[in-house]
This record gives sequence, C-alpha cells and structure tokens, in this order.
Amino acid sequence: MTDKLLDVSAAKALLAGDSADVTLIQVTSEAAYAQAHLPGAVLVTPAELVSGEPPATGKLPPLTRLQQLFQRLGHTRAKHYLVVDDEGGGWAGRFIWTLDIIGHHRWSYLDGGMHAWHAAGEPFSAEPVEPAPLDRPPQLDLDYTPLAKYDEIMARLGEEGLVIWDVRSFEEYTGARPAAARSGHIPGAVHLDWESLKDPTRDMRLVSNLGELLGRHGITADKEIITHCQTHHRSGLSYLVGRLLGFPRIRAYHGSWSEWGNRDDTPIEQ
Repeated sequence: MTDKLLDVSAAKALLAGDSADVTLIQVTSEAAYAQAHLPGAVLVTPAELVSGEPPATGKLPPLTRLQQLFQRLGHTRAKHYLVVDDEGGGWAGRFIWTLDIIGHHRWSYLDGGMHAWHAAGEPFSAEPVEPAPLDRPPQLDLDYTPLAKYDEIMARLGEEGLVIWDVRSFEEYTGARPAAARSGHIPGAVHLDWESLKDPTRDMRLVSNLGELLGRHGITADKEIITHCQTHHRSGLSYLVGRLLGFPRIRAYHGSWSEWGNRDDTPIEQ
C-alpha cells in the first residue's frame, strides 16, 4: 500500500520531486475548488467522470468524453497522478477507477484528502491551475477489466467465490429508504457502508484495520469482489480500498442500484 496510499509528508515529497510528470488532481465541484484547493491542484469535476444519462447516471462516459478529459489534463503514459477529494475518497476513488479503465496505473491517493492536508497545517490556494492540454485527443488503452455490468451479475448470482459488496446506507440496503423505482438489494449482496471505511476522528483517513474489517464481512483477497452503491460514487472508495489492499479481482458495477433498481426484470431482496 505504501506507494499508492500516501500521508501528507509523502505526498509533499512526491510533489517536490524532480519529476515533471506528477499531476495533482482534486476531484470536487467547481465551487469547492474555487474556494480552496491544494496548491498546484488541477480540477476534475464529478460530472466529467460519469455519463449523466438516466436512469443509471453514474455509468462510465463514452470514449470521446474520456478523451476530452485526458486531453485537457495533458495525459501521457509517463504521468503520475496524485489524487485528492474533500470527502474521504469517494470521488478520488472514482477517478482512480477511471485511470484503471484506461490502463493507467501510475497513481497515488492522499489518505484523508483535503481534510488531512488541512489538519497538517498545510496551505490552500484560490488560484486556478490549468494544465497544458494535448493538441489532439490521446489514444487511450481501454481496459474494461475493473468494470462489471448488469448482465454478468444476473448470470452469476449465487456463484461461489463471488462477493457483491453493497456500500450504500443500511436503510438503502434494506429498502427502507427508496432511491429507485424498486428498493432493496441484489440477492446475496454483503453490506458494508462506505462510511465505515474512513475515520472522521483521524481527518477522514482510512480506518487502520481495513483488512480485518473487510474480512469479518467475507470480503477477502481470495474472492472476486464486485462493489456498487447508487451511482458508483461511494463505491469509488470501496474499489480504491480493494486496490490498496492488493485484491487481484476487485471490480465496480458502474450501473449500480440506479440501474438495478430501475429495471423491472431484476431479482431484489429486502
């Protein structure tokens, strides 16, 4: 985990290094970025990471939009992305999942993001940073390995060795809080709320017993894990956690509950 999960001092050392290929990415709203961002951080908005097409608005954007995003970021195969957000890893994890989708694995996550940076007494900036864009869209080496789709999950429900990890709230999981046409959870899905993965008493850094916590829920490295939430935002964090723990078969269902719960042909438990 050490090269992927950085504390503030390690993040500062990375940014202060000799490499010109390190890009600091802050995944927040435009308003939050304008108010405060890490010095040198480039803005990526959540809207750039999702298709926005209902009902499953959180699905992966089409290739042309991914190319536009990475053209704006001046993407190269040599670039190393250091990623932060303002919520403890949801949107940062979603961007990192997107990097994995384009076959780019040179990334790190600042543990705790902006909260940890502030707690360490480090400064923020209000001056926008614009990277040098590419003069043409990059050729992206798309790798859909970390992406799970509805039809595959339907065909494999109940399969031994496959764990569906639902990171929504308990009320959403049980169906007590509807967020789609139909409420409940995918049959057999394991529930572990994304909020349980981060520690608000430690500036939103990841909890110290991640492996033990996941293990108590049957989420282990020897299993194939498919994680989801409502729109694959919160499950950005659970995907990131799996990657940091070295899980070899961690994927995300990008349609998430907004797709599953809005279809009329999906089995549901409550």
